[in-house]
Amino acid sequence: MRRMSDASGGGILQPKTKGAEVFQERLLQCAQEVQRALDEAIAAHSAGPITDGMAYASRGGKRLRGFLVMESARLHDIADTASVWAAAAIEAMHAYSLVHDDMPCMDNDDLRRGQPTVHVKWDEATAVLVGDALQALSFQLLGDARLSPNPARRLDLITGLARRAGAMGMVRGQALDIAAEQATKRYTMAQVEETQALKTGALIEWSATAGPILAGADTAPLATYAHALGRAFQIADDILDVTGDEQVAGKRLGKDDAAGKATFVSLLGLDGARARARSLVDEACDALGPYGAAAQNLRAAAGFVIARQI
Repeated sequence: MRRMSDASGGGILQPKTKGAEVFQERLLQCAQEVQRALDEAIAAHSAGPITDGMAYASRGGKRLRGFLVMESARLHDIADTASVWAAAAIEAMHAYSLVHDDMPCMDNDDLRRGQPTVHVKWDEATAVLVGDALQALSFQLLGDARLSPNPARRLDLITGLARRAGAMGMVRGQALDIAAEQATKRYTMAQVEETQALKTGALIEWSATAGPILAGADTAPLATYAHALGRAFQIADDILDVTGDEQVAGKRLGKDDAAGKATFVSLLGLDGARARARSLVDEACDALGPYGAAAQNLRAAAGFVIARQI
């Protein structure tokens, strides 16, 4: 298996994966299909500021979570026309989390994906309701029979996402992240890893295991892949917060350092963080062994996670 090498001369890693171009095409294809599904679902709602905000908040981004759903489903012979509804569901959930995280009571950001955040473009009350509506839409999409004719598998996805998005997963991670800003002592590495595994990793794990769940197959290889991928993703975020370009990223950077929060970079240093990210990408790719060449896009996705500039 080809390993990642640091060819960037000090910035974010550049991918050396042979199938990078194929991966980028598939990532774009999935993003377009997810956007169409979200547009269709949101358009079915009554017109007004809430649906306008839902459409606004759900546009753009890498769509990596949606890609993981669709690609893990493809590995298990689930058609894109079915898996796209689960992909749209996770992107709606992710969009909700960003809308709420950006609010003054949380991260207090006024820019997201290069555009004003929802509470800036409208107001705080609208932002709360837009986030709530996107979260509800996520579960609505998972209940759609077009996703699977088997209601038990749809229910597995619904309960799994509820667990990973709520107080046992992403919400708890966000609470720990807020607590880190108020703590009298910086978090330890174990505390940082726990926070990010919940805040970021939980939804990534759900995304990567959606395919085998839909197929009634073993989730273990993709769960191992996603666990390593989620940690690498957060390390890349921490690196970008220090070295990134705000205009390219489309959001405010340097927040963690300004808040005095412990991060993978502050605890490991830039070189140590890059090395740890490379190691995690290797772990993720090794977990895909049972799928052989069919998992090449998922291997390329792991490289992309630590090569991205946004």
